[in-house]
Amino acid sequence: MDEAGGPPPRRALLTGSLAVAAAGALSACSAFDTGSRTASVGPRPDAAAPNPRPTTPDTALARLMEGNARWVTGKLKHPDRDPDRRELLAQTQEPYGVVLACIDSRVPPEMVFDTGLGDLYVLRTGGQTVGPVVTGSVEYGPMTSATPLIVVMGHQRCGAIDAAYKAMRDGKTLPGNLEAIAKALRPAYDRTVEEGGPDPVDRMIHAQITITAEDLRANDDLAPLVKRGALAVVGAYYSLDTGRVQILSGATV
Repeated sequence: MDEAGGPPPRRALLTGSLAVAAAGALSACSAFDTGSRTASVGPRPDAAAPNPRPTTPDTALARLMEGNARWVTGKLKHPDRDPDRRELLAQTQEPYGVVLACIDSRVPPEMVFDTGLGDLYVLRTGGQTVGPVVTGSVEYGPMTSATPLIVVMGHQRCGAIDAAYKAMRDGKTLPGNLEAIAKALRPAYDRTVEEGGPDPVDRMIHAQITITAEDLRANDDLAPLVKRGALAVVGAYYSLDTGRVQILSGATV
């Protein structure tokens, strides 16, 4: 009411209402901005705590085998595969493992071990064959960033080894540069023939895993790291039927 006891002027009512509305809006904007700034710099409510990088051969292998167990059971975590991880790794990387595997489309190491961006150096060649360039690429992680683990992973029903075994058995030559793969597999073939036994292709797969891991373990540049326990070179066999990775050699525990 005004001083005369009548109702307040209409202008006064409008002015008061606008003031209250403006104050409320400013308060809401302030709260929104504060919340936005907090959300942009603080951790996401659903963000998992960082998983420390394994720094020893044993812890690195354990991390991989835990991931493979998730792959086998279908309880995948798909860790570290989001834009935040991508941005974090844009300038540098420190993978904890090197995996030398076959080119087979059914054996992707990052999925088999349920790993994320920046976890693994991955090399893939037919029958996990090696040469100077491949060996140098395997050496890169252990020699430049203290990567503590190398896994040589062959797999069940390997087409490259099957073709090479049959060609060498029959005295034939594979077409094109596939013959280079067969030549690289000759030591595994010779060991398979010498040892004898059923299912020669699968035995040759195992022989190729073992020979490659042995050669890397004895490599002039890697052997000192293995000797002092800073590096392990593990041979592993992947089952297409079960998804399970079996450790064949090189594990310290």
